[in-house]
Order: sequence, then structure tokens, then C-alpha cells
Amino acid sequence: MSLGHAMQESTVTIKGQTTLPKDVRAALRLSPGDRVRYMILDGGEVRLVRSVPVAGLAGLLKGLTDKVVSLDEMDAAIARGAAGE
Repeated sequence: MSLGHAMQESTVTIKGQTTLPKDVRAALRLSPGDRVRYMILDGGEVRLVRSVPVAGLAGLLKGLTDKVVSLDEMDAAIARGAAGE
């Protein structure tokens, strides 16, 4: 695993709270009120990621295709994907 930057650390309070170091907040582009997600990985590692609200994803794929599909076509594509086709 490559660690391109110095390790950051903070202290956990008696209530289980901690302050994210400034460099970590900057790397995740966090602002007050933003939410973070903790992903527990094998081997005891934890990955911290910025949580993006679903509303923030609106229009993310707009303009990438002009194709319009029906709900039945979407269901069929999902089923094919689940079957590994």
C-alpha cells in the first residue's frame, strides 16, 4: 500500500469522538455538516470516505447517452448483469 503523504492521527475522547485532522478534511473535501462513511475492510483496516447524498447525484450521467429505455428494458439489463452475462 502506497502512503503518498505522512500519516495523520487524532485522539479518541471518552465519548468515542475524534477530530479529523485538517489534511484529512482537505483530502476528502469536507465542509462543516458533511457526512463521512466508514468502510471496515478485511484485516482490521477502515476506509473513511465522504458520503455523497443521493440528491447530489442528480444529473451525474446526463448527456452521456441519448438512449431512452423502458422500465422493462432496465429490469432485463439488471437481470442480465446479475446473471453475469
